[in-house]
Amino acid sequence: MSTLKPPSELSQAVSALRPYFVRAAWFSLFSCLLILAPSGYMLEVYDRVVNSRNHLTLAMLTLAVLGAYVLMEVLEWARAQIMHEAGAKFDAQMRNRVFAAIFQANLRKIPGASLQPLNDLRTIRDFLGSPPLLALMEAPVSLVFLALVFAISPVLGWAAIVGSLLQVFIGWLNERNTQPPLVAANRCAIAAQQYADGSLRNAQVIESMGMLRDIHRRWMGKQREFLDLQALASDRAGGYQAMTKFLQTVMGSLMLGLGAWLMLHNSLNGGSGMMLVASILGGRVLAPLVQIVTQWRLVVNVRDAWQRLETLLAAVPVKPPSMALPSPRGMLQVETLAAAAPGSNVAILRNVAFKLSPGEVLAVIGPSASGKTTLARLLVGLWPAVSGKVRLDGADIFTWDKNELGPYLGYLPQGVELLGGTLAENIARFGEVEPAKVKAAAQAVGLHDFIMALPQGYDSPVGRDGAMLSGGQRQRVALARAIYGDPVLVVLDEPNSSLDEAGDAALAAAIQTLKSRGTAFVIMTHRTSVLAVTDKMMILQDGVMQTFGPRDEVLAALKKANTPAAAPPATPSASRAVVPA
Repeated sequence: MSTLKPPSELSQAVSALRPYFVRAAWFSLFSCLLILAPSGYMLEVYDRVVNSRNHLTLAMLTLAVLGAYVLMEVLEWARAQIMHEAGAKFDAQMRNRVFAAIFQANLRKIPGASLQPLNDLRTIRDFLGSPPLLALMEAPVSLVFLALVFAISPVLGWAAIVGSLLQVFIGWLNERNTQPPLVAANRCAIAAQQYADGSLRNAQVIESMGMLRDIHRRWMGKQREFLDLQALASDRAGGYQAMTKFLQTVMGSLMLGLGAWLMLHNSLNGGSGMMLVASILGGRVLAPLVQIVTQWRLVVNVRDAWQRLETLLAAVPVKPPSMALPSPRGMLQVETLAAAAPGSNVAILRNVAFKLSPGEVLAVIGPSASGKTTLARLLVGLWPAVSGKVRLDGADIFTWDKNELGPYLGYLPQGVELLGGTLAENIARFGEVEPAKVKAAAQAVGLHDFIMALPQGYDSPVGRDGAMLSGGQRQRVALARAIYGDPVLVVLDEPNSSLDEAGDAALAAAIQTLKSRGTAFVIMTHRTSVLAVTDKMMILQDGVMQTFGPRDEVLAALKKANTPAAAPPATPSASRAVVPA
């Protein structure tokens, strides 16, 4: 027996807006009925004023129709406000969820990890007050108009139905012929935007090596493809829009002519005035369809945005709430860890296992592509393990709520990234800035004197991506951020790659200070300057842990393995990487 598929998150969010849709539909009903006011005014003027030549009757009828116009505009305004509130509520329901999904997708290297989903959310939100959706709300009123046309004459009613079917057919042709180029154009536009964003992030490299001309040429190619597809879709849509408007105009005249023909044959109910009424009502029957067809590009855009968002949200489901855990002390245990990059089956780490107690420092040594960065990501819970676990005080670090665990962890990635804001905000992780803690972290990495020499001190902006700082200064700020608040576990991936001798000394001093307070460190490095403060060492080779143990024992074994009389070492490249000068 088949089971019903539960509604998606987007569908549930839209279903929650049902009260707004109901109210807007009622306003649409009364607003559309008031469209009959001009026809009624015209008939009454011809019937009462022209024959009676009464000025008071004309004045009262004019006031009445003006009141109907005012009421119609008020209802239109109220409907627009209701749908604006619906869009705001939809945005409030989904924006945090979409932002979190983008963030998680970026961590897991899932397609869709860009700013496009936020644009898609805005497209759906704006559609809630758009002309096509409002026209759809007016469709039930069109049935009322159609019933009135049938009451005047069944022949006119069937003529209106034929006109509606022709409009639907034109809409179907519009969909079939414009959707493929529109979808392709949207994809090309997204690709061109992403390519431009990536180029801007690497502006210094592009400029210094004279790559701008070729980069611009490639971007222009993507942009030209997008514009060509968009032009093709616009040409096709423009033709169908012209056909739609032509049919609406012709239908009004045909209904009037057909009404006159029926009147001549005494088959028109209500007299000659009903010719005009039937003509106007027949045109109003087609109005919602005309509005939808003429705005079809918007309909296609919102449909594509909906599909992209649903795909992203399905790929990154909401994490179930987890039980609050006690504050960790820093006991790290890695259990037969195996890992691959998210979305890949190629193993990067295999059978890595070790323990680290609070206050211990582990140096992980190995050549490039040995798995050090992957291990760092698993130790702070960024990537899931294929098998095995990384536990902190016995709890799985990957499933631990990061908002709860974050203050107890420090992490310095290999590629240092600073966020737009002040130095103090970056060091304090953009939480509440506690001056004493910020100053202590900056002093620990030897950054305090430099900051105080700046005109704005700790309130100095770092610029976009830390552009106002040198590479070494950015790395020191990132180090201060990692040790801010005395975390129980700090993972540093190549922390001294941009540091000079003074920076190396400050790093070693900071590690020694936090080590004495019980902080455990795992340091991925090629350089031997931090070995003096380490307790344990690990040699990684091709994702496999070759050696692990106390620092002096590992160094002695490596030294012995490198002596001429010794047997050939098992990991010569790793050995050469760690032998101190």
